[in-house]
Formats: sequence, C-alpha cells, structure tokens
Amino acid sequence: MTDSTTSRNKTRNKILRVVIPLAFWLGVWQLGAVLMDWRTEGYGSLLLPGPLEVAGRLGALIQEPAFWQAAGMSLGRIFAGFALGAVVGTAAAVATAAFAPADWVLTPAVKVVRAIPVASFIVLVLLWAPTTGMVPAIVSALMVLPVLWGNVGKGIAQTDPKLLELAKAYRFGKGKTVGLIYVPSVLPYFASGCATALGLAWKAGVAAEVLCLPKLAIGTRLYRAKITMETPDLFAWTVTVVALSFVLERAMGTLFRRLGGEKT
Repeated sequence: MTDSTTSRNKTRNKILRVVIPLAFWLGVWQLGAVLMDWRTEGYGSLLLPGPLEVAGRLGALIQEPAFWQAAGMSLGRIFAGFALGAVVGTAAAVATAAFAPADWVLTPAVKVVRAIPVASFIVLVLLWAPTTGMVPAIVSALMVLPVLWGNVGKGIAQTDPKLLELAKAYRFGKGKTVGLIYVPSVLPYFASGCATALGLAWKAGVAAEVLCLPKLAIGTRLYRAKITMETPDLFAWTVTVVALSFVLERAMGTLFRRLGGEKT
C-alpha cells in the first residue's frame, strides 16, 4: 500500500468518524421531533423542534447584526475572565510553591473556590459586581483559577531535581534558573491547564449570562427565547454555544499543545 493510499484512507476515516455520528444523532433528533409532534397533536415544535426548523431559524439569526454582537460580547467577556483566571492562578501557584506562608494562606482559599458550585458564585458575584456585564468575566476567572493553580503547582513540584542541582553547580542566578529550568518544566502543565480551563470558563460564562442578563450576550438571548417560548430560537442559540465551544477548543487546544511542546 502506497503512502498516498494510506493518507487517503486516513482522511476518509476521519471524515467518516465525523459524518456517521452526526448523521445518526440528527436522525435520532428528527425522529424524536416527529414523535413529539404526533403526541402533542401538532404542537411538538414548542417542546422539540426538528433539526431543519432549528437550522432555518439559525440561518435567519445569523443574518442579524445583533447575533454577531451578542456572540462577540460573550466571547470578549469570557476570554477576559479566562485570561484573568490564568494569570492569577499561575501567580498563586508560584507564590505557594516559593513561600510557605503564602501556601498556608492561599491553598485553603483556592480549595474553597474549587468546591463552591458555579450557581453560588454567579449569585454572589451578581450581588457584588458593579455591572452585570462583569459577572460572566469574574465567574469565568474563578473557574479557571483553581485549574491553573493545580497544574502549574504540579509542574513546579515535578521539576527535575537533577537539573536544579546542575543549575546550582553552574551558579545560575534565580532569573536564569527560572528561565532555563522551571519554565520548560511548567509549560506543558500550564498548556494542559489552559486547555481544560477554557471549556469550564465558556460554560460558566454563558451560565452567568443567563442569570445576570447583560444587554448583549448569548446567555441573555437564550433566556429570552425560553421565557417567550420561542423553542426554535432556544435550540438555535444552544447550537451556537456548542459550535463556538468546539471551534474554541479546537483552535485554542492546538495553540496550547504547541505551547506545551506537543506535535499536532
């Protein structure tokens, strides 16, 4: 078998692994919609609209400027929260690894943040935040912080002691030791933590938008579709959330894997 044939087979298999499950679940969805419409005597779209109806509604929404404004604002808020959580989580991990008093003070606090349910965070932040638009960013940051703290802390702890001894033998300064020893050791853990935390930030951010209702947000449009019983719109916005999540995870996952030194 030639290399070109092998490559074509691999490409075909990748396509089939996407197309077959997608076709299967769309078929299940359509069957469920038909059964629901039959059981409710023509009112099935209020509970479970079919994929073609949702696709048509999504196509109409995409043509509205408000759709892109809401999606853009949601992405901006959640990315801001993700970046803040990554910075604070990394700084906390470095502080707890370097200073015992910081470990005593910060470790319990981070563990409490990790244990508190997302819904509780959203309600509490909603009480304290000066504007509702800040709530999704803050909640996303709080979801990201413990993940980065744990991963970066693990990377620091598992730095090869032989390399640290070598750095001492060659009398590396602190800056050189950090740059040549710690950073390469921690980077794969940091990249892995970012890839994991991104999905958490996205889900928590959209959930926060549903509760705090900023002016332009995907979560706000989801909530309004729900209370007005516009079920096709509700499904269309849900499909948008899922699609954006896949795109973000794919794009950022590739970036983080490269950052961590993995081949894509």
